[in-house]
Amino acid sequence: MHIAVFCSSSPTIDPKYVDLAYRLGEGIGRASWELVTGGGHISMMGAVSRGARAVAGRTIGVIPQALVDIEFADQENDELHIVKTMGERKAMITDLADAFITLPGGAGTLEEFFEIWVGRYLKFHDKPVVILDPFGVYDPLRDLVVHLESEKFIKPGMRDLILWTTSVEDALEACRQ
Repeated sequence: MHIAVFCSSSPTIDPKYVDLAYRLGEGIGRASWELVTGGGHISMMGAVSRGARAVAGRTIGVIPQALVDIEFADQENDELHIVKTMGERKAMITDLADAFITLPGGAGTLEEFFEIWVGRYLKFHDKPVVILDPFGVYDPLRDLVVHLESEKFIKPGMRDLILWTTSVEDALEACRQ
């Protein structure tokens, strides 16, 4: 199974988030699954790959050339696909993955999460959409999704497509669904 992980690449976040990403990578590797990421080597994105490789897991990165040019690429990936655009990156990650886990992150992470979630709702794929958030970073998002449903901006059942988890073990189990 191939698990795509969306997460922060910010070098200024609390180290607890980087540790979470590393532990998730270890869990993916121990399950003998392959990790698919945005191909970067810093912060959470790099940590999740290092965690997988620490337990002999296989990692696949997908990164635009513009980010390779600024030395952002994780050259230790077992496979490193270099694409032209962020759109191509997301499309390839979507095609490669059998499930998606979103860790805490900023605008880019949220953009990836929303695209995958909407794609699932519109039946472009039927892959699990998991959020792993042991620190409550996304609690306001969860509340917003409920509010949007109550205001009828989100159809009934759409929010149920998000599998909210708070532990690495639960996130990996949700990927098996």
